[in-house]
Amino acid sequence: MRRRLRQVSSLRATFTVSFAAVAAAVTVLVGFLSYDAAARLVRVDQQTVFAELVQDLRDQVREHPLRTGDFASSDTEHDGPLEDIIRPSRTDVQVLGPGGAVVDHGVPPLPVDGRDRAVADDATAGGLVEHKDVDVGGDRYRLATVSLGGGRGAVQVAQQFSDTEDLLRELQQRTVLLVGAVVIAAGLFGWWLARRITRRLVRLAGAAEDVARTGRLGIQVPVTGYDEVARLGRSFDRMLGRLAQSEEDQRRLVQDAGHELRTPLTSLRTNISMLRRIDELPPDAREELVADLALESRELTDLVNELVALAAGQSDTEPVRRLDLAELAEDVAVIARRRTGRDITVRATGDASVDGRPSALQRAVSNLVENATKFDRSGTAPIEVVVTGRTPADPAGPENSSGSGGRPEPVRVEVLDRGPGIGDEDLARVFDRFYRTADARSLPGSGLGLSIVREVSTAHGGTPFAHPRAGGGTVIGFTVEGTPAPD
Repeated sequence: MRRRLRQVSSLRATFTVSFAAVAAAVTVLVGFLSYDAAARLVRVDQQTVFAELVQDLRDQVREHPLRTGDFASSDTEHDGPLEDIIRPSRTDVQVLGPGGAVVDHGVPPLPVDGRDRAVADDATAGGLVEHKDVDVGGDRYRLATVSLGGGRGAVQVAQQFSDTEDLLRELQQRTVLLVGAVVIAAGLFGWWLARRITRRLVRLAGAAEDVARTGRLGIQVPVTGYDEVARLGRSFDRMLGRLAQSEEDQRRLVQDAGHELRTPLTSLRTNISMLRRIDELPPDAREELVADLALESRELTDLVNELVALAAGQSDTEPVRRLDLAELAEDVAVIARRRTGRDITVRATGDASVDGRPSALQRAVSNLVENATKFDRSGTAPIEVVVTGRTPADPAGPENSSGSGGRPEPVRVEVLDRGPGIGDEDLARVFDRFYRTADARSLPGSGLGLSIVREVSTAHGGTPFAHPRAGGGTVIGFTVEGTPAPD
């Protein structure tokens, strides 16, 4: 449990940190670009306004012979050039007389240095001296001194930019606070989103750990939604169902096999115990004992072989390929003729090609033929194998299929004999494992042959069938729709 909590916490932490990191990176980038653009725009705008103001002042003093009194702050009419300078840009103006003496102080007073005094004595109107960074009363100013010409003095114009920097600094602080708030909000949202996403993963991991801890495959996996997590849950649920079914099949196979093995093993043990007194037995009893041992060993061998074949058929490890059931039935008939000496005919119609596992299908057809020869041992009529494929008008394809739901008709394989037949009460159970009719119990066999036929047919999308044959005997077989090749 602690390990699972650590894994979940780590996953949630990863989601949260990743979401917050992405949000922080985007917010910091946008905030930096926005602040830089705003600061650049404000600074350039103020510099442009101040430069235009100084240029207008120079144009005025060049066009009109202005004196220091024209810029006096005591002008009550507010119609002089001073008002034109102050009104648009809220600048600070200071007037210098000849020699650089201050005639009208600015508010606050502006500093005057040697270059300013020289401009005040300049004979040419519009002379200019600029100071880009001047400390005035603890504030930072831009300062320009423009000569009036003829040695009449000069006008100093100053623009404060420290308040703009203070404004930009406050904007920077607010931007940082906004970035921090966005990062915190992104982290909280990321944690909520991660918790919402991993909640179903936690349940899925819990189900997997319960299976690993208890070994029970029948645990129901909770599945909600239609996204990738839901698909994973449904796939996991189907996997557990297949494993549970496989485990149940193995358990039933072991139980049935154990039950069926007891009889021949008990008989063998009894006969082996009789071997200790074989010298005391008459010759006829000895022969009967040896024959009985040979028969029991053969039946035990056949039973083990059938069990192995059945277990191998359940594993589905044989690759799927395209094959012709008519050719496969002919191969089985050739082997059966050689083994039994019986006349076995094969009739095929239509297209009998399917996608399937060759060995499994050959085993199923062979079991049907062997079953017919065993129950029709004294018969003279040939055993018939009939393979009914798809007609040309019904190809195996969804566009021309005649089955329900657009599925193609299955290929049908049936074996016909003239044996004693199967009673109505036994027809429903002949394909069960180890089931043997009353007439068959005296014959050799394990009762697994027809169950293998059912397993193979079901694995290939078909069904087994058995019914009496007109005129006596049995028709027994199976259908095949085909097995899709694995990805």
